[in-house]
Amino acid sequence: MRDDTEDPNYLMANERMNLMNMAKLSIKGLIESALNLGRTLDSDYAPLQQFFVVMEHCLKHGLKAKKTFLGQNKSFWGPLELVEKLVPEAAEITASVKDLPGLKTPVGRGRAWLRLALMQKKLSEYMKALINRKELLSEFYEPNALMMEEEGAIIAGLLVGLNVIDANFCMKGEDLDSQVGVIDFSMYLKDGNNSKGSEGDGQITAILDQKNYVEELNRHLNATVNNLQAKVDALEKSNTKLTEELAVANNRIITLQEDMERVKEESSYILESNRKGPKPDRTSEGQALSEARKHLKEETQLRLDVEKELEIQISMRQEMELAMKMLEKDVCEKQDALVSLRQQLDDLRALKHELAFKLQSSDLGVKQKSELNSRLEEKTNQMAATIKQLEQRLRQAERGRQSAELDNRLFKQDFGDKINSLQLEVEELTRQRNQLELELKQERERRLQNNRSIPGKGSQKPEPKTDEKHKIQEENVKLKKPLEESHRLPSHPVNEQDQPLPSEKPQMCQLCQEDCSLTKNVCKNCRGTFCNACSTNELPLPSSIKPERVCNPCHEHLMKQYSSSPL
Repeated sequence: MRDDTEDPNYLMANERMNLMNMAKLSIKGLIESALNLGRTLDSDYAPLQQFFVVMEHCLKHGLKAKKTFLGQNKSFWGPLELVEKLVPEAAEITASVKDLPGLKTPVGRGRAWLRLALMQKKLSEYMKALINRKELLSEFYEPNALMMEEEGAIIAGLLVGLNVIDANFCMKGEDLDSQVGVIDFSMYLKDGNNSKGSEGDGQITAILDQKNYVEELNRHLNATVNNLQAKVDALEKSNTKLTEELAVANNRIITLQEDMERVKEESSYILESNRKGPKPDRTSEGQALSEARKHLKEETQLRLDVEKELEIQISMRQEMELAMKMLEKDVCEKQDALVSLRQQLDDLRALKHELAFKLQSSDLGVKQKSELNSRLEEKTNQMAATIKQLEQRLRQAERGRQSAELDNRLFKQDFGDKINSLQLEVEELTRQRNQLELELKQERERRLQNNRSIPGKGSQKPEPKTDEKHKIQEENVKLKKPLEESHRLPSHPVNEQDQPLPSEKPQMCQLCQEDCSLTKNVCKNCRGTFCNACSTNELPLPSSIKPERVCNPCHEHLMKQYSSSPL
């Protein structure tokens, strides 16, 4: 079973598709670059040159070869000559091409016709008119050629966009016969940095299509080179044969010339002998003379035939030499085109490797970004859980605060009046006590002064002094009773002086058992006496909104109680 890739129809279809894609690329690039340039285009503009090369390849695809003396010849000038019969406006272009003095080959005339049609902005119209007459094109093209299939109509439709381009060409000084029609793929293989994923895939597909087209073109060029080499070998063999035949003809000509000289000498000798000698028999001499003339005429005719044959051989040799030179030139051009195509193929491979490397690096970057995204998602989930826990704690703390405010409000409602009245009483009693202490102190000082002034009378009046002392003690007892009653209330705060009355017995800290006479602090909750180190904390008690000094054990107990209190 034969592979489909070796089927001629499949190969021709693949070539048609590749040529259509190249025509699309060249027309699109030419229009975009011309609009960006904003001026009239000339023959030196590179995208315009590539467009004509692509059009030439499209017109050459599937051409029937015409056999000549120099071999098979394929020229697209024949189909273009038909356009003047279909569209009368094209007659002017055809006449101008034929009148150009520098054009010697049909390929040059076809190239000039394309340039003049583009200048006239009628190239699309002429191509459509030509493609619509398939019966005329069948004389020049194979049935599966591009001009005979749907791709030709598509390219003719794409040519309408070229009507926006202004071009101006000078045909007289341009050598259109010897130009090499090689497509430069580097103009269409530029890789932009701002390309996206879908555009990158399209570019890779286009590059692969172009690579396939280059490989097909390279294969056809190799086949053409092999055919040309075979033709060159055949021409060398025929040249060798012709050279041998020419040598034989030269030898025969030399022999005939020698025979002719010999006959001339004999005839001249006979004439002289006839003049000098007697004339016994005129009839015999006439016969000999007629025979000599006949023989001379035959030799002269033979010489003329040999000279004609020699001229023919010389002209054939000159034509063969000219054909050899043209073939050598064509082979050199094909070799140059093959070298350029190989270079472009190497550039394509390098670009393919570069794109593969970029694709690999982008895949690695995507993988790294996905891993980073997963780690960020895990951290986000952890932070969300932490935030949720903090929100729960905040709600619990808010509920505790609200409950504490509610308890404080209820406590104030229940004991607010009592606390205010007791605070007023305590302040009044404290003020009376301070006043009595002050009076007692003044009385003591006064008595001491009296005792110093009257020393003899001090022993005579001891009883009034003791009586006054007892009275003062009784008043102190009376003042202390309401204070002790206020102390016995569990939640009633008492405003006392932090500094106790001076006593003779030292005060000890109830927690660390150290002397705290100088740094004595009273816990507002348990009413115990503590040093500064054991009573550094302050908390709001149920009896007061303001924070009060409490001892460390009470601080821990109250904190536990507040944290475990219900809502």
